[in-house]
Amino acid sequence: MGGSSSGSWSRLGNVRALEEKAKLALQPKKKNVFISFSSEDMNEVNLLRGQAKNENSDIEFNDHSVKSAYNSEVAEYIKRKITERINRTSTTVVYLTENTSKSQWVKWEVEKSHALGKNVIAVHKGDNFKGNIPSWLNASKIVSWSNLSNALD
Repeated sequence: MGGSSSGSWSRLGNVRALEEKAKLALQPKKKNVFISFSSEDMNEVNLLRGQAKNENSDIEFNDHSVKSAYNSEVAEYIKRKITERINRTSTTVVYLTENTSKSQWVKWEVEKSHALGKNVIAVHKGDNFKGNIPSWLNASKIVSWSNLSNALD
């Protein structure tokens, strides 16, 4: 006589869960990067963040906007939190403008990224950056925003 078929129905649910898991695993992964920028460039960086939220973008930003003074009472706390965020990424992207060299926070984030063994890529708007590149930047690449995704490969 035959066996019970009730066991196969309960296993079917597991198959569906496995199918969903496999679909997620096969989707292209987003590149999780830390973005460092001068607070004066917030409006432009918000545009870049918006572009990265597009479902066709393969970049996901992990950043923390700092409005406190570099030498403020909360600076050590902020540095610990930023370090945690940099640790979760493989690359630090520095948004390069004329304001970059004036930002102590950007300088600290770049130095911390290097100390943690992270890749640092500078990105700028337009085809060519015409400003001064800070001596402490030491980026592995300097690319336009439109080429960032390729530079992260």
